[in-house]
Amino acid sequence: MTEQQTTLVIRPRRSLIMCSVLAAALLAAFVIVAILLRSKNTGVVFEPSDQIAMIGIGVALAAGTMLFGNARVRADATGIEVRNVLARRSFAWDQVLSISFPDGASWARLELPDDEYFSVMAVQAVDRDRAVAAVRALRKLHRAATGA
Repeated sequence: MTEQQTTLVIRPRRSLIMCSVLAAALLAAFVIVAILLRSKNTGVVFEPSDQIAMIGIGVALAAGTMLFGNARVRADATGIEVRNVLARRSFAWDQVLSISFPDGASWARLELPDDEYFSVMAVQAVDRDRAVAAVRALRKLHRAATGA
C-alpha cells in the first residue's frame, strides 16, 4: 500500500459547520454596521476609514472563529500529528499510552506518560458516530504500531 492509503486524516464536521455559520454572521453584521455608520446623523462624524476599520474587525473576528474549526488529526503507522486551535504536536506511537474519550468530555485525548494528556479537538463528541469511528480507527493504528 502507498503512504496515502495508510494515512488516516480526521477533521471535525459539526464544529466546522457551526464556525462557518458564525463567521459568516459576524462578517455580515460588521459589514452592515459599517454601511449604516454614515447613513444617520448621530452627531459624530464617521469617515470612510471608520467603515473600513469596522469591516476589518469583522474579518479578524471571522478568521478567529474559523480557527476553532481548523482542528485535524493525521495518523499513520509511525505516529500521530494533532493540530488544535493554535497548537500542533506530533507523537510517535510509542509515546502514546492510549487514546481515550472520557465520559462527559468534549473531545478525545491522547494519554501520555507521567499522567499527562493532549487533547484531540478533531474528534469531538458532537460528531457522535463519526467520533466513535475515529477513536476506533486511532486505537487500531495504535495497537498495530505498539503491539498492545
